Amino acid sequence: MNVNIKALFFLTVAVLCSCGDNSKKKDPVSKTPNIVLIFMDDLGFGDIGSYGATGYNTPHLDKMSQEGMRFTNFYAAQAVCSASRAGLLTGCYPNRIGISGALFPNSKKGLNTNEITIAEMLKDKGYATAIFGKWHLGDAQPFLPLQHGFDEFTGLPYSNDMWPVDYEGKAISDTSNWRKKAFPPLPLIEGNEKIREIQTLEDQAELTTIYTEKAVDFIAKNKDNPFFLYVPHSMPHVPIAVSDKFKGKSKIGLYGDLMMELDWSVGQIMKALRDNGLDDNTLVIYTSDNGPWLNFGNHAGSSGGLREGKGTSWEGGQREPCIMRWPGVIPESSICNNIASTIDILPTVSAVVGAKLPNHKIDGVNIMALLRGVENANPRDHLYYYYGRNNLEAVRKDNWKLVFPHKHRSYRNQLPGNDGFPGPTSQAEFDSIALFDLRRDPGEDYDVKELYPEVVSDLKQLAEIARKDLGDDLTASTGENLRPAGSIID
Repeated sequence: MNVNIKALFFLTVAVLCSCGDNSKKKDPVSKTPNIVLIFMDDLGFGDIGSYGATGYNTPHLDKMSQEGMRFTNFYAAQAVCSASRAGLLTGCYPNRIGISGALFPNSKKGLNTNEITIAEMLKDKGYATAIFGKWHLGDAQPFLPLQHGFDEFTGLPYSNDMWPVDYEGKAISDTSNWRKKAFPPLPLIEGNEKIREIQTLEDQAELTTIYTEKAVDFIAKNKDNPFFLYVPHSMPHVPIAVSDKFKGKSKIGLYGDLMMELDWSVGQIMKALRDNGLDDNTLVIYTSDNGPWLNFGNHAGSSGGLREGKGTSWEGGQREPCIMRWPGVIPESSICNNIASTIDILPTVSAVVGAKLPNHKIDGVNIMALLRGVENANPRDHLYYYYGRNNLEAVRKDNWKLVFPHKHRSYRNQLPGNDGFPGPTSQAEFDSIALFDLRRDPGEDYDVKELYPEVVSDLKQLAEIARKDLGDDLTASTGENLRPAGSIID
Protein backbone atom coordinates (compact mmCIF):
# COMPACT_ATOMS: atom_id res chain seq x y z
CA MET A 1 0.00 0.00 0.00
CA ASN A 2 2.77 2.38 0.95
CA VAL A 3 4.58 1.56 -2.29
CA ASN A 4 1.46 2.37 -4.30
CA ILE A 5 1.00 5.68 -2.51
CA LYS A 6 4.62 6.56 -3.14
CA ALA A 7 4.33 5.63 -6.82
CA LEU A 8 1.17 7.71 -7.14
CA PHE A 9 2.93 10.67 -5.55
CA PHE A 10 5.82 10.58 -8.04
CA LEU A 11 3.44 10.05 -10.95
CA THR A 12 1.44 13.12 -9.88
CA VAL A 13 4.61 15.22 -9.60
CA ALA A 14 5.74 14.03 -13.03
CA VAL A 15 2.40 14.98 -14.60
CA LEU A 16 2.45 18.42 -12.98
CA CYS A 17 6.00 19.03 -14.12
CA SER A 18 5.13 17.90 -17.61
CA CYS A 19 2.18 20.28 -17.72
CA GLY A 20 4.41 23.12 -16.56
CA ASP A 21 6.94 22.43 -19.30
CA ASN A 22 4.28 22.35 -22.02
CA SER A 23 2.85 25.67 -20.90
CA LYS A 24 6.20 27.26 -21.59
CA LYS A 25 6.19 25.95 -25.17
CA LYS A 26 3.13 27.62 -26.54
CA ASP A 27 2.30 27.20 -30.20
CA PRO A 28 3.06 30.56 -31.89
CA VAL A 29 -0.35 30.36 -33.57
CA SER A 30 -1.94 30.72 -30.12
CA LYS A 31 -0.44 34.21 -29.91
CA THR A 32 -1.49 37.21 -31.99
CA PRO A 33 1.04 37.16 -34.83
CA ASN A 34 2.28 40.09 -36.84
CA ILE A 35 2.01 39.85 -40.63
CA VAL A 36 4.68 41.23 -42.98
CA LEU A 37 4.00 41.05 -46.72
CA ILE A 38 6.87 42.03 -49.03
CA PHE A 39 5.77 42.33 -52.67
CA MET A 40 8.10 42.81 -55.62
CA ASP A 41 7.20 44.31 -59.00
CA ASP A 42 8.12 42.34 -62.19
CA LEU A 43 10.31 39.82 -60.36
CA GLY A 44 11.16 36.73 -62.39
CA PHE A 45 10.95 33.13 -61.19
CA GLY A 46 14.74 32.85 -61.44
CA ASP A 47 15.66 36.15 -59.80
CA ILE A 48 16.70 35.19 -56.26
CA GLY A 49 19.45 32.89 -55.09
CA SER A 50 17.35 29.99 -53.85
CA TYR A 51 15.57 29.92 -57.22
CA GLY A 52 18.78 29.86 -59.25
CA ALA A 53 19.88 33.48 -59.69
CA THR A 54 23.50 34.01 -60.77
CA GLY A 55 25.74 37.05 -61.01
CA TYR A 56 24.66 38.51 -57.67
CA ASN A 57 23.89 37.35 -54.15
CA THR A 58 20.64 37.49 -52.17
CA PRO A 59 21.85 36.28 -48.74
CA HIS A 60 18.91 37.57 -46.71
CA LEU A 61 16.33 35.93 -48.94
CA ASP A 62 18.39 32.76 -49.05
CA LYS A 63 18.46 32.73 -45.25
CA MET A 64 14.73 33.32 -45.15
CA SER A 65 14.32 30.31 -47.45
CA GLN A 66 16.52 28.18 -45.18
CA GLU A 67 14.48 29.20 -42.15
CA GLY A 68 11.10 28.83 -43.83
CA MET A 69 9.29 27.42 -46.84
CA ARG A 70 10.03 27.91 -50.53
CA PHE A 71 7.14 27.44 -52.97
CA THR A 72 7.72 26.08 -56.48
CA ASN A 73 4.17 26.46 -57.84
CA PHE A 74 3.04 29.80 -56.45
CA TYR A 75 1.02 32.14 -58.66
CA ALA A 76 0.15 35.80 -58.86
CA ALA A 77 -3.57 36.48 -59.26
CA GLN A 78 -2.93 37.78 -62.77
CA ALA A 79 0.18 38.70 -64.75
CA VAL A 80 -0.21 42.49 -64.62
CA CYS A 81 0.15 45.19 -61.98
CA SER A 82 -3.26 46.47 -60.83
CA ALA A 83 -5.14 43.22 -61.37
CA SER A 84 -2.50 41.28 -59.45
CA ARG A 85 -2.59 43.66 -56.48
CA ALA A 86 -6.38 43.65 -56.38
CA GLY A 87 -6.33 39.85 -56.14
CA LEU A 88 -3.64 39.85 -53.46
CA LEU A 89 -5.44 42.25 -51.12
CA THR A 90 -8.99 40.92 -51.56
CA GLY A 91 -8.54 37.16 -52.01
CA CYS A 92 -10.45 37.31 -55.30
CA TYR A 93 -9.68 36.71 -58.93
CA PRO A 94 -9.34 40.34 -60.05
CA ASN A 95 -11.90 39.97 -62.85
CA ARG A 96 -14.48 39.09 -60.18
CA ILE A 97 -14.10 42.59 -58.72
CA GLY A 98 -13.79 44.51 -61.98
CA ILE A 99 -10.06 45.26 -61.94
CA SER A 100 -8.03 44.49 -65.05
CA GLY A 101 -4.73 45.56 -66.57
CA ALA A 102 -2.69 48.42 -65.15
CA LEU A 103 -4.55 51.56 -64.09
CA PHE A 104 -3.14 54.81 -65.44
CA PRO A 105 -2.81 58.19 -63.68
CA ASN A 106 -6.09 60.05 -63.17
CA SER A 107 -8.07 56.85 -63.63
CA LYS A 108 -11.78 57.08 -62.91
CA LYS A 109 -11.68 53.49 -61.73
CA GLY A 110 -10.15 51.86 -58.67
CA LEU A 111 -10.68 49.34 -55.90
CA ASN A 112 -14.29 49.41 -54.76
CA THR A 113 -14.76 50.41 -51.12
CA ASN A 114 -17.22 47.52 -50.81
CA GLU A 115 -14.33 45.06 -51.15
CA ILE A 116 -12.65 43.90 -47.94
CA THR A 117 -8.85 44.05 -47.98
CA ILE A 118 -6.40 42.21 -45.75
CA ALA A 119 -5.76 45.55 -44.04
CA GLU A 120 -9.44 46.13 -43.26
CA MET A 121 -9.86 42.59 -41.99
CA LEU A 122 -6.87 42.95 -39.65
CA LYS A 123 -7.74 46.47 -38.58
CA ASP A 124 -11.05 45.12 -37.29
CA LYS A 125 -8.96 42.76 -35.12
CA GLY A 126 -7.04 45.67 -33.59
CA TYR A 127 -4.00 45.58 -35.88
CA ALA A 128 -1.98 48.64 -36.85
CA THR A 129 -1.71 48.67 -40.65
CA ALA A 130 0.72 50.32 -43.04
CA ILE A 131 1.79 50.27 -46.69
CA PHE A 132 5.14 51.64 -47.82
CA GLY A 133 5.58 51.31 -51.58
CA LYS A 134 3.52 51.07 -54.74
CA TRP A 135 -0.30 51.04 -54.48
CA HIS A 136 -1.68 50.96 -58.06
CA LEU A 137 -5.37 50.41 -57.29
CA GLY A 138 -6.53 53.91 -58.20
CA ASP A 139 -4.87 57.28 -57.55
CA ALA A 140 -7.98 59.35 -56.80
CA GLN A 141 -8.37 59.91 -53.06
CA PRO A 142 -11.37 57.54 -52.64
CA PHE A 143 -9.19 54.71 -53.94
CA LEU A 144 -6.01 55.36 -51.94
CA PRO A 145 -4.84 53.05 -49.12
CA LEU A 146 -6.18 55.05 -46.18
CA GLN A 147 -9.67 54.45 -47.56
CA HIS A 148 -9.03 50.69 -47.69
CA GLY A 149 -7.95 49.86 -44.16
CA PHE A 150 -4.41 51.24 -43.93
CA ASP A 151 -3.43 53.61 -41.14
CA GLU A 152 -0.29 54.78 -42.93
CA PHE A 153 0.84 55.12 -46.54
CA THR A 154 4.03 56.42 -48.07
CA GLY A 155 4.72 55.57 -51.69
CA LEU A 156 3.74 55.88 -55.32
CA PRO A 157 0.10 55.65 -56.41
CA TYR A 158 1.03 53.70 -59.57
CA SER A 159 3.99 52.34 -61.54
CA ASN A 160 7.28 54.22 -61.56
CA ASP A 161 7.35 54.43 -65.38
CA MET A 162 4.11 56.44 -65.46
CA TRP A 163 5.86 59.81 -65.63
CA PRO A 164 6.72 62.32 -68.39
CA VAL A 165 10.34 61.15 -68.59
CA ASP A 166 12.06 59.20 -71.39
CA TYR A 167 14.28 56.12 -71.11
CA GLU A 168 17.38 58.28 -70.58
CA GLY A 169 15.80 60.06 -67.63
CA LYS A 170 15.07 63.24 -69.57
CA ALA A 171 11.79 65.14 -69.75
CA ILE A 172 9.85 64.29 -72.91
CA SER A 173 9.80 67.31 -75.19
CA ASP A 174 8.26 65.93 -78.39
CA THR A 175 4.85 64.40 -79.05
CA SER A 176 6.01 61.05 -80.45
CA ASN A 177 5.42 59.39 -77.08
CA TRP A 178 2.13 61.11 -76.45
CA ARG A 179 1.08 58.83 -73.60
CA LYS A 180 4.15 59.41 -71.43
CA LYS A 181 4.20 63.12 -72.30
CA ALA A 182 0.65 63.42 -70.98
CA PHE A 183 1.47 61.82 -67.63
CA PRO A 184 1.60 64.18 -64.63
CA PRO A 185 4.79 64.39 -62.53
CA LEU A 186 5.31 61.22 -60.49
CA PRO A 187 4.02 61.93 -56.96
CA LEU A 188 5.35 60.52 -53.72
CA ILE A 189 2.33 60.42 -51.43
CA GLU A 190 2.08 60.34 -47.66
CA GLY A 191 -1.36 59.60 -46.31
CA ASN A 192 -3.62 61.20 -48.90
CA GLU A 193 -1.32 64.07 -49.85
CA LYS A 194 1.59 64.51 -52.25
CA ILE A 195 4.74 65.39 -50.34
CA ARG A 196 7.18 65.64 -53.26
CA GLU A 197 7.68 64.80 -56.91
CA ILE A 198 9.96 62.07 -58.24
CA GLN A 199 11.54 63.86 -61.18
CA THR A 200 14.77 62.05 -62.01
CA LEU A 201 16.37 58.63 -61.97
CA GLU A 202 18.38 59.83 -58.97
CA ASP A 203 15.07 60.44 -57.19
CA GLN A 204 13.94 56.92 -58.12
CA ALA A 205 17.16 55.55 -56.62
CA GLU A 206 15.94 56.76 -53.21
CA LEU A 207 12.69 54.78 -53.24
CA THR A 208 13.94 51.42 -51.96
CA THR A 209 15.63 53.09 -48.99
CA ILE A 210 12.61 55.30 -48.25
CA TYR A 211 10.26 52.31 -48.12
CA THR A 212 12.70 50.29 -46.04
CA GLU A 213 13.31 52.98 -43.45
CA LYS A 214 9.58 53.59 -43.11
CA ALA A 215 9.02 49.86 -42.60
CA VAL A 216 11.73 49.60 -39.93
CA ASP A 217 10.33 52.61 -38.05
CA PHE A 218 6.81 51.17 -38.20
CA ILE A 219 7.96 47.87 -36.69
CA ALA A 220 9.70 49.63 -33.80
CA LYS A 221 6.72 51.90 -33.19
CA ASN A 222 4.31 48.98 -33.03
CA LYS A 223 6.40 46.40 -31.23
CA ASP A 224 3.85 46.19 -28.41
CA ASN A 225 0.82 45.89 -30.73
CA PRO A 226 -0.05 43.45 -33.52
CA PHE A 227 0.58 44.91 -36.97
CA PHE A 228 0.21 44.30 -40.68
CA LEU A 229 3.09 45.70 -42.72
CA TYR A 230 2.76 45.69 -46.52
CA VAL A 231 5.90 46.64 -48.48
CA PRO A 232 5.16 46.57 -52.24
CA HIS A 233 8.42 47.74 -53.80
CA SER A 234 8.32 49.85 -56.96
CA MET A 235 11.13 47.80 -58.47
CA PRO A 236 12.56 45.83 -60.25
CA HIS A 237 9.90 47.34 -62.56
CA VAL A 238 11.63 49.66 -65.04
CA PRO A 239 13.02 52.25 -64.84
CA ILE A 240 15.41 50.61 -62.41
CA ALA A 241 17.62 52.71 -60.20
CA VAL A 242 19.88 51.88 -57.29
CA SER A 243 21.38 53.88 -54.44
CA ASP A 244 25.12 54.60 -54.29
CA LYS A 245 25.61 51.97 -51.60
CA PHE A 246 24.89 49.19 -54.12
CA LYS A 247 26.10 50.59 -57.44
CA GLY A 248 28.61 48.26 -59.07
CA LYS A 249 28.24 45.55 -56.43
CA SER A 250 27.03 42.76 -58.71
CA LYS A 251 28.65 40.99 -61.66
CA ILE A 252 25.84 41.68 -64.13
CA GLY A 253 25.29 45.43 -63.93
CA LEU A 254 22.44 47.56 -62.69
CA TYR A 255 19.80 44.83 -62.42
CA GLY A 256 22.03 42.72 -60.21
CA ASP A 257 22.92 45.77 -58.12
CA LEU A 258 19.22 46.47 -57.64
CA MET A 259 18.44 42.89 -56.64
CA MET A 260 21.17 43.11 -54.01
CA GLU A 261 19.63 46.33 -52.67
CA LEU A 262 16.15 44.79 -52.58
CA ASP A 263 17.64 41.83 -50.69
CA TRP A 264 19.25 44.30 -48.28
CA SER A 265 15.79 45.77 -47.69
CA VAL A 266 14.50 42.33 -46.67
CA GLY A 267 17.48 42.00 -44.34
CA GLN A 268 16.72 45.33 -42.69
CA ILE A 269 13.11 44.32 -42.06
CA MET A 270 14.15 40.95 -40.63
CA LYS A 271 16.73 42.67 -38.41
CA ALA A 272 14.06 45.07 -37.13
CA LEU A 273 11.86 42.13 -36.19
CA ARG A 274 14.74 40.52 -34.28
CA ASP A 275 15.82 43.76 -32.59
CA ASN A 276 12.29 44.35 -31.34
CA GLY A 277 11.76 40.80 -30.08
CA LEU A 278 9.18 39.99 -32.75
CA ASP A 279 11.05 37.46 -34.84
CA ASP A 280 9.30 34.35 -33.53
CA ASN A 281 5.83 35.87 -33.65
CA THR A 282 5.75 37.18 -37.21
CA LEU A 283 4.64 35.55 -40.45
CA VAL A 284 6.75 37.01 -43.27
CA ILE A 285 5.66 36.50 -46.87
CA TYR A 286 7.78 37.40 -49.89
CA THR A 287 6.54 37.20 -53.50
CA SER A 288 5.82 39.33 -56.61
CA ASP A 289 2.98 40.68 -58.74
CA ASN A 290 4.01 39.09 -62.05
CA GLY A 291 6.97 37.88 -64.06
CA PRO A 292 9.76 39.80 -65.80
CA TRP A 293 9.33 42.42 -68.54
CA LEU A 294 11.64 40.50 -70.84
CA ASN A 295 11.93 42.96 -73.73
CA PHE A 296 13.90 45.28 -71.45
CA GLY A 297 16.86 42.93 -71.76
CA ASN A 298 19.55 43.54 -69.16
CA HIS A 299 17.15 45.67 -67.12
CA ALA A 300 14.71 42.77 -66.83
CA GLY A 301 14.78 39.65 -64.72
CA SER A 302 14.82 35.96 -65.52
CA SER A 303 11.80 33.71 -65.95
CA GLY A 304 13.98 30.80 -64.81
CA GLY A 305 13.27 28.81 -67.97
CA LEU A 306 9.49 29.25 -67.82
CA ARG A 307 7.67 30.31 -70.99
CA GLU A 308 7.25 34.04 -71.75
CA GLY A 309 6.98 36.74 -69.06
CA LYS A 310 4.94 39.64 -67.73
CA GLY A 311 1.60 40.24 -69.37
CA THR A 312 0.99 36.62 -70.36
CA SER A 313 -0.78 33.67 -68.78
CA TRP A 314 2.11 31.38 -69.67
CA GLU A 315 4.07 30.20 -66.65
CA GLY A 316 6.75 32.89 -66.94
CA GLY A 317 4.10 35.58 -66.57
CA GLN A 318 2.28 34.30 -63.53
CA ARG A 319 4.37 31.75 -61.59
CA GLU A 320 6.41 33.57 -58.96
CA PRO A 321 9.02 32.98 -56.30
CA CYS A 322 7.41 32.82 -52.88
CA ILE A 323 9.05 32.35 -49.50
CA MET A 324 7.17 32.23 -46.20
CA ARG A 325 8.80 32.20 -42.79
CA TRP A 326 7.28 31.75 -39.33
CA PRO A 327 9.55 30.10 -36.73
CA GLY A 328 7.91 27.28 -34.83
CA VAL A 329 5.06 26.98 -37.33
CA ILE A 330 6.57 26.67 -40.81
CA PRO A 331 9.18 23.87 -40.99
CA GLU A 332 12.70 25.10 -41.72
CA SER A 333 14.24 24.49 -45.16
CA SER A 334 10.96 23.09 -46.47
CA ILE A 335 9.79 23.09 -50.07
CA CYS A 336 6.14 23.18 -51.10
CA ASN A 337 5.32 21.85 -54.56
CA ASN A 338 1.56 22.34 -54.21
CA ILE A 339 -0.36 24.96 -56.14
CA ALA A 340 -0.91 28.15 -54.15
CA SER A 341 -1.62 31.77 -55.04
CA THR A 342 -1.63 35.31 -53.74
CA ILE A 343 -5.43 35.07 -53.53
CA ASP A 344 -4.92 32.48 -50.77
CA ILE A 345 -3.15 34.92 -48.45
CA LEU A 346 -6.29 36.68 -47.18
CA PRO A 347 -8.17 33.52 -46.10
CA THR A 348 -4.99 32.07 -44.62
CA VAL A 349 -4.35 35.19 -42.55
CA SER A 350 -8.02 35.18 -41.55
CA ALA A 351 -7.65 31.65 -40.18
CA VAL A 352 -4.40 32.49 -38.39
CA VAL A 353 -5.75 35.51 -36.50
CA GLY A 354 -9.35 34.36 -36.12
CA ALA A 355 -10.75 37.14 -38.29
CA LYS A 356 -14.09 36.97 -40.03
CA LEU A 357 -13.99 36.39 -43.79
CA PRO A 358 -15.87 38.81 -46.07
CA ASN A 359 -19.57 38.10 -46.52
CA HIS A 360 -19.24 38.20 -50.28
CA LYS A 361 -17.68 35.45 -52.38
CA ILE A 362 -13.90 35.17 -52.54
CA ASP A 363 -11.68 32.74 -54.45
CA GLY A 364 -8.78 32.13 -52.08
CA VAL A 365 -8.40 29.09 -49.84
CA ASN A 366 -6.75 28.64 -46.46
CA ILE A 367 -3.27 27.13 -47.06
CA MET A 368 -2.26 26.91 -43.40
CA ALA A 369 -1.99 23.12 -43.68
CA LEU A 370 0.70 23.62 -46.32
CA LEU A 371 2.57 26.06 -44.11
CA ARG A 372 2.55 23.56 -41.26
CA GLY A 373 3.84 20.85 -43.58
CA VAL A 374 0.81 18.60 -43.06
CA GLU A 375 1.30 15.42 -45.06
CA ASN A 376 -0.96 15.03 -48.13
CA ALA A 377 -2.56 18.45 -47.60
CA ASN A 378 -3.80 19.94 -50.87
CA PRO A 379 -6.16 22.85 -50.23
CA ARG A 380 -5.93 24.15 -53.82
CA ASP A 381 -6.02 21.54 -56.57
CA HIS A 382 -6.84 23.91 -59.46
CA LEU A 383 -6.22 27.47 -60.61
CA TYR A 384 -7.70 29.68 -63.33
CA TYR A 385 -5.49 31.86 -65.53
CA TYR A 386 -7.39 34.98 -66.55
CA TYR A 387 -5.98 37.91 -68.48
CA GLY A 388 -7.29 41.04 -70.16
CA ARG A 389 -10.68 42.29 -69.11
CA ASN A 390 -12.06 38.79 -68.56
CA ASN A 391 -10.35 36.20 -70.76
CA LEU A 392 -10.05 32.65 -69.40
CA GLU A 393 -6.83 31.62 -71.12
CA ALA A 394 -5.92 28.46 -69.19
CA VAL A 395 -6.80 26.24 -66.25
CA ARG A 396 -4.49 24.11 -64.13
CA LYS A 397 -5.31 21.07 -62.01
CA ASP A 398 -2.53 19.28 -60.17
CA ASN A 399 0.35 19.17 -62.71
CA TRP A 400 -1.85 19.52 -65.78
CA LYS A 401 -2.44 22.81 -67.57
CA LEU A 402 -4.98 23.20 -70.36
CA VAL A 403 -4.43 26.29 -72.51
CA PHE A 404 -7.28 27.68 -74.61
CA PRO A 405 -6.98 29.53 -77.94
CA HIS A 406 -6.12 33.17 -77.32
CA LYS A 407 -4.01 36.07 -78.54
CA HIS A 408 -1.15 37.13 -76.33
CA ARG A 409 1.93 39.29 -76.03
CA SER A 410 5.10 37.41 -76.96
CA TYR A 411 8.77 38.05 -76.33
CA ARG A 412 9.92 35.11 -78.44
CA ASN A 413 12.13 35.62 -81.50
CA GLN A 414 12.56 39.30 -80.67
CA LEU A 415 15.83 41.06 -79.90
CA PRO A 416 15.45 42.59 -76.42
CA GLY A 417 16.44 46.14 -75.64
CA ASN A 418 19.31 47.19 -73.42
CA ASP A 419 20.22 49.66 -70.67
CA GLY A 420 16.64 50.77 -70.00
CA PHE A 421 15.42 50.85 -73.59
CA PRO A 422 12.77 48.27 -74.56
CA GLY A 423 12.92 45.93 -77.48
CA PRO A 424 9.83 45.02 -79.49
CA THR A 425 7.17 42.49 -78.58
CA SER A 426 4.78 40.78 -80.94
CA GLN A 427 1.13 39.82 -80.81
CA ALA A 428 1.00 36.05 -81.08
CA GLU A 429 -2.03 33.85 -81.61
CA PHE A 430 -2.32 30.51 -79.89
CA ASP A 431 -4.95 28.90 -82.08
CA SER A 432 -5.75 25.52 -80.51
CA ILE A 433 -6.33 23.82 -77.18
CA ALA A 434 -3.12 22.37 -75.73
CA LEU A 435 -2.37 20.25 -72.68
CA PHE A 436 0.94 20.53 -70.83
CA ASP A 437 2.36 18.34 -68.08
CA LEU A 438 4.06 20.98 -65.94
CA ARG A 439 5.91 18.41 -63.88
CA ARG A 440 7.94 17.30 -66.90
CA ASP A 441 7.49 20.35 -69.12
CA PRO A 442 7.47 23.64 -67.16
CA GLY A 443 8.49 25.43 -70.36
CA GLU A 444 5.14 24.47 -71.95
CA ASP A 445 6.68 23.16 -75.15
CA TYR A 446 5.03 19.75 -75.65
CA ASP A 447 1.30 19.43 -76.22
CA VAL A 448 0.16 16.03 -74.90
CA LYS A 449 -3.62 16.33 -75.30
CA GLU A 450 -3.73 13.33 -77.65
CA LEU A 451 -2.22 11.14 -74.93
CA TYR A 452 -4.54 12.20 -72.11
CA PRO A 453 -8.05 12.91 -73.44
CA GLU A 454 -9.58 12.19 -70.03
CA VAL A 455 -7.48 14.97 -68.47
CA VAL A 456 -8.58 17.38 -71.20
CA SER A 457 -12.21 16.51 -70.49
CA ASP A 458 -11.75 17.06 -66.75
CA LEU A 459 -10.11 20.45 -67.22
CA LYS A 460 -12.77 21.54 -69.71
CA GLN A 461 -15.39 20.85 -67.06
CA LEU A 462 -13.49 23.04 -64.59
CA ALA A 463 -13.35 25.79 -67.21
CA GLU A 464 -17.13 25.65 -67.64
CA ILE A 465 -17.57 26.15 -63.91
CA ALA A 466 -15.38 29.27 -64.12
CA ARG A 467 -17.26 30.60 -67.13
CA LYS A 468 -20.58 30.29 -65.35
CA ASP A 469 -19.23 31.92 -62.20
CA LEU A 470 -16.78 34.54 -63.52
CA GLY A 471 -17.55 34.73 -67.23
CA ASP A 472 -15.16 34.49 -70.17
CA ASP A 473 -14.91 37.04 -72.97
CA LEU A 474 -13.19 34.49 -75.22
CA THR A 475 -16.34 32.37 -75.30
CA ALA A 476 -18.82 35.22 -74.77
CA SER A 477 -19.78 33.77 -71.40
CA THR A 478 -21.38 36.06 -68.82
CA GLY A 479 -20.49 35.37 -65.22
CA GLU A 480 -23.14 35.20 -62.52
CA ASN A 481 -21.02 36.48 -59.63
CA LEU A 482 -19.14 39.56 -60.82
CA ARG A 483 -18.86 42.78 -58.83
CA PRO A 484 -17.98 46.24 -60.19
CA ALA A 485 -14.81 48.19 -59.58
CA GLY A 486 -15.07 51.48 -57.78
CA SER A 487 -15.67 54.53 -59.96
CA ILE A 488 -15.80 58.29 -59.64
CA ILE A 489 -17.84 60.75 -61.67
CA ASP A 490 -16.62 64.24 -62.55
